Order: sequence, then C-alpha cells, then structure tokens
Amino acid sequence: MNISKLLIAALFSAALPVFAQQPVLIKFSHVVAPDAPKGKAAEFFAQRVAALTRGAVKVEVYANSTLYKDKEEMEALQLGAVQMLAPSVAKLAPLGLKEFEVFDLPYIFDTTALLHKVTQGPIGASLLAKLEPKGIKGLAFWDNGLKSFSANRPLRTPADFRDLKLRIQSSKVLESQTRALGAFPQITAFSDVYQALQTGIVDGTENPHSNFYTQRMYEVQKHMTLTEHGYLGYVVITNKRFWDGLPSGIRNQLEQAMKDATVYANRIAQEENDNALAKIRQTGKTQVYTPTPAERAAFKKALLKTHQEMAPRIGREIIDAIYRETGFDPDKM
Repeated sequence: MNISKLLIAALFSAALPVFAQQPVLIKFSHVVAPDAPKGKAAEFFAQRVAALTRGAVKVEVYANSTLYKDKEEMEALQLGAVQMLAPSVAKLAPLGLKEFEVFDLPYIFDTTALLHKVTQGPIGASLLAKLEPKGIKGLAFWDNGLKSFSANRPLRTPADFRDLKLRIQSSKVLESQTRALGAFPQITAFSDVYQALQTGIVDGTENPHSNFYTQRMYEVQKHMTLTEHGYLGYVVITNKRFWDGLPSGIRNQLEQAMKDATVYANRIAQEENDNALAKIRQTGKTQVYTPTPAERAAFKKALLKTHQEMAPRIGREIIDAIYRETGFDPDKM
C-alpha cells in the first residue's frame, strides 16, 4: 500500500467518532500465521476485549500481512490507519530507539524468569515510554522464545563455529555475535532460510525451537545445540493519539485485557517451543545436544565481546541496568 492510500485510510479512520454509539474499532495487524504464538495471542486479546468491554470495543485481527505488509505497518500505525501492531523488538531500532537492541545481546537473559524481570518491570516500562515521542504507545512485551544454534556439524564449543556462514536477521548486534564466534553473518529473509540451508548458501542459523520445527529446518540441519543464547520477542504497540482519545474506563479495560493476553502469549510461546523441541527429537533427523555447564560458560565468555562492542551503540546505561536487575556479572564470565 503506497503513502497516498495510507493517508486516505488514516483520514477515514480519524473521521470516525471515538465516542459514537457503535463499538470502538481496533484494527490489530500482524505478519504471522493465525496459529503462531503471536497470532493466537492477538485473537485471545480480541476475545478478552469483547468480554471485558461487553462489546463496546471490537478488535479486528488481520494476520499474515493481509492488511499491511511488514515494511508498511509501522507507518500505517503512526498515521492512524491501523490501531495496534506487535512487531519484533528489533524493528524499533530504525525509529532511532537503539536501546531496544539490548534484547539481541547474547546471554543477557540466562532464563525466561530473568527476562520477565526486565520486560515486566521498571526497565521494560521505561523502554516502552521511549516510544511516546514517536506517536506510539507501548503496551506489552510478548515472548516468541529463546534461540538455539543449528548447523550441519556438531556445535559443542565456540571453535566449532569457525568459518560457518550463519543466517541472521538484520541486526548490528547479531552481526557482532556471529563474528565473535568466528563465523560469517548472512542476512537472509526468514521466508528464504529453508532454501538457503538446503542449497548451502548458508550453513546454519539460530531460532526458537518452534520456528525451527514449523519451518521444517530439521530436514536440512543435522545438528542443533541448545544454547538458548538469545531472545526473540515482540512489542505490542498502539497509536498514541488514538489511545489517549479513549475514555479512561475503556483504557482500563483494554489494559486488563492486554495483561491477560500477555500471560497467555508467554505461556503459549513456552509450551509451543517445548512441544516443538520434542517433535524435532522425534524426527530423528537433527541431533539435539545439550551443552554441559562448562560448555555453556565457554559460549558466554566468547560472546561477552558483543556486549562490549555494542555498548556505545545501545547505551551503557541500559545494559548496566539489566545487569543489575538480572544479576549478570561480566567479570565472572
């Protein structure tokens, strides 16, 4: 959709009275399948909103980029043509908010519980507040899962990564992470990863287990090591002008619905990753390896270099704040 169409849609949306007798309409656009964890969470949110507001607010969920494509949706939100999105955390950095790249740092969250101390605590709230000058209201963080490495050779030590071509998302942090292991970063669209692995354009990748299984990467990757080194998640956001224009009672109900949906989103993400890992093992095509404590410590030590390299870009202050919150001590790596 081009800019003129976006503007027309935005003006049409703005013309609709927020306080009309008809239900307030929230268009929730996302780019994944309805049965993906994010897709299920968006539908759950819509159901909770209907129940809590007794029909005063209607959430229409548009999955699989049916309303806006990946590169269009942020502009559509800022223009008011759509009211809610859940982009991956990394997509906020191009708005000038490089602090959000802290979530890409390897091993900054040793467990999901420590991650949630950040995303659901004061640090998470302060990060969401940084969106407001961009005309965006941050509502919640939703998990996708912790990532593990895979390749066609065993990955037991950092040295095993040397000279591998590893597929990554577009991210300066992930580029640094890959080079810290002696590998070569290859930025590849997610939809092209299977073919790239199959043809040898890339040798390996990193994914939450659910992505690895649903994209059938077990067919083209012989080894997976459960490094669980990095986080992949989403930020649920809304148009700030739209949000501020709602009656306070409605906003309170929507906030409660979002809290409920966040609990559901994080639970379903964990369940689906656990189930996917079991199914990967059952295929017998990918050998799944769990690092020993000493091997995990070696990975952490090797990847601490990325924390140091990216501190000037992300901000030393936000990194140190997360260290304090989670108990991460770089001097003990």
